[in-house]
Amino acid sequence: MPAITVDDITVLPRVPEAGEALQRPVRSVTTAPTGVEGEGFPVRRAFAGVDLTDLDPFIHMDQMGEVEYAPGEPKGTPWHPHRGFETVTYMIDGTFEHQDSNGGGGLITNGDTQWMTAGAGILHIEKPPEQLVMSGGLFHGSQLWVNLPKAQKWAAPRYQDLRANEVGLLASPDAGALVRVIAGDLAGYRGPGDTYTPITYAHATLAPGARLDLPWNPAFNALAYVLAGRGTVGAERRPVEMGQLAVFGSGDALRIEAAATQESRSPALEVLLLGGRPIGEPVAWYGPFVMNTRTELMEAFEDYQAGKLGSIPAAHHTPDEIVETDGSPTGD
Repeated sequence: MPAITVDDITVLPRVPEAGEALQRPVRSVTTAPTGVEGEGFPVRRAFAGVDLTDLDPFIHMDQMGEVEYAPGEPKGTPWHPHRGFETVTYMIDGTFEHQDSNGGGGLITNGDTQWMTAGAGILHIEKPPEQLVMSGGLFHGSQLWVNLPKAQKWAAPRYQDLRANEVGLLASPDAGALVRVIAGDLAGYRGPGDTYTPITYAHATLAPGARLDLPWNPAFNALAYVLAGRGTVGAERRPVEMGQLAVFGSGDALRIEAAATQESRSPALEVLLLGGRPIGEPVAWYGPFVMNTRTELMEAFEDYQAGKLGSIPAAHHTPDEIVETDGSPTGD
């Protein structure tokens, strides 16, 4: 799991000690079910079973792979539309290619992130490059959907190609953990991602037995998704392992600990850390469109069918029925 690593972690800036910060309690731990996306690549649905009000401003996340493809096996997605949110594709191992109906797109590989703001609407396709299809190889990454506030849902589509060498790099006080800041602010260090909604998005690697205490904006929610390995979360040390999501309650800090022994195929604890300021608006979500009302969803489908988002036929995945919330927060 290369993403981005460093030869000497001890030279990195250190995360400040948590001190008397209030550790956030763990509200829930859920296990992501497996499925297939696009033309058949395996995913874990990281947020399945978690209420949208606990995820706000996030909507959906897939862990893509980890899978070792034989020659001819790599698969992508067909052309499909989006409106009303942003997709954040973080590539850990392997290579993925993007193209959209406006002529944009690009290639991302180990540690790169592509941030696509769908905004008012766009068609795009994601696929492995021809070279990877021919050779096969390792494929592992994640795709996060970040909601847009009503005022930005009609923003013009845009791309941000964030290269691995641009992310902010931090170490825990004892250098037992490496933290990559992809977007937002963490302990005073910023990632390169430019966001409409204030969020923090980071990838942490903890050596066996290491503990990571992170200061966390008390106005943000807090989520931790385990990409690989096993350990515990929170001061209460709730066990977590690969494919599980922890939802935290209120507080000023997050605690993650790696188990003292790890499996040989996952020598460290790998965790995605996410948080953001809840938007608190109604959500109406159906397939590739995330809007505020059913009427806006119907308009999105009508615009797509009329060719206003582009002219390439497309379809996308879950949910296959309308999901709505009133935007009100849940208690801890």
